[in-house]
Amino acid sequence: MPIERVTVAGDPVSAVAIEGAAATEAAGAPLAHRVPPPLAGHRRAAVLRDYLALTKPRIIGLLLVTTVAAMFVADPSGPALATVLWTILGGYLAAGGAGAVNHYLERDRDARMARTCGRPLVAGRIEPNRGLLFGISLGALGIAELALVVNVLAAVLALAGLLGYVLVYTLWLKPRTPQNIVIGGAAGAVPPLVGWAAATGGLTWNALYAFAVVFLWTPPHFWALALLVKDDYARTGIPMLPVARGEAATRRRILAYSVVMVAFTAMPFLTGLFGAPYLAIALGLGGGFIGLAAWLVLRPSRAAAIRLHLASLAYLAALFAAMAADRVVG
Repeated sequence: MPIERVTVAGDPVSAVAIEGAAATEAAGAPLAHRVPPPLAGHRRAAVLRDYLALTKPRIIGLLLVTTVAAMFVADPSGPALATVLWTILGGYLAAGGAGAVNHYLERDRDARMARTCGRPLVAGRIEPNRGLLFGISLGALGIAELALVVNVLAAVLALAGLLGYVLVYTLWLKPRTPQNIVIGGAAGAVPPLVGWAAATGGLTWNALYAFAVVFLWTPPHFWALALLVKDDYARTGIPMLPVARGEAATRRRILAYSVVMVAFTAMPFLTGLFGAPYLAIALGLGGGFIGLAAWLVLRPSRAAAIRLHLASLAYLAALFAAMAADRVVG
C-alpha cells in the first residue's frame, strides 16, 4: 500500500507507523513502544543545538585561542594543564553567557535582519525569558568557577568583559554611535588579560600588548562584515560605520586601522618581549592583511570584503600562536 506522510507535532511520520502504533496500543503494549523514539531524540538534539548557538561558539573559539596563547606568553615554562582547562571552561561560560544575553537584548533588531532572523529566540524555538535566564546563569557560573578554581583577578576581568559587552557595547554604544565597535571592542580584547592573570595571578605592562592587538584588530575585522550587511543595519537603525559614513569611508578606515595594527605588532619585538622569529611572522601576516585591506579600497566588492573578514580570523589566531611559540621556544 502507498505510504502517506503526515505531520505530528512538526515531525513528518508515515501513516504505516501510526497504524502500527495503534495496533500495538490495542494489543496492550506499553506507551514507550508506541512512539517512534527517534523523534524525541531529534527534538532534544535540536534544542541543545539552539542553546549552544546562543553562546556564539564560533566567536568564543577565537577568543579562547587568544586566552590560551596569552597564558603561554605570560608563563613560557607552561601553566599547569588543569589551570589551562579550568580557564578555558570558565572563559567559555562567561563569554557564552554574555552572548546569550546579547541574543535576548537584540532579538527585536535581529528579527529585522536577514543575517539574524533565524536565531533561536527570534524564530521562537527558545522562549526569550529562558534564553535570558540561561545567559545569566552561564555567566554567573563561569565567573564563580574562575574565582574559586583559578583566581579572583581572572574572574574579575572576565566579569568586566561580560559587562562591557552587554552593557557598554550592546545597550549603550551600538544603537548610538558609529564608533560603537571601536570603543566596545575593548570588551572583546579582555580574554588575553584573563589568560595572563590565570597563568601568573597578576598583570604586567606586557599583558597590554595582547589586549591592544585584539583592540586594534576588531574594527577592521568587524567593518568588513558590516560592509556585507549594511542594508540590514540601515533597516534597523543601527549607525554602523558603513551606514553613518558610507562604504568608501569605511574601506579607507579599514586600511588605516590595518596599517596601525600591523605597525603595533612589531613593538613587542622592540621592547624585547618577542624575538626575531615572531617579528618575521608578524610582518608576514601583517603584510597579507594590509594587502587585502588595500585591495578592498582599490577594487571594492563583496568578494573582497568577505576575503578580508575571513582572513582576519585566521590572522588573529596565527599571530597569537606565533606569540606563544616564540616565548616557549625562545
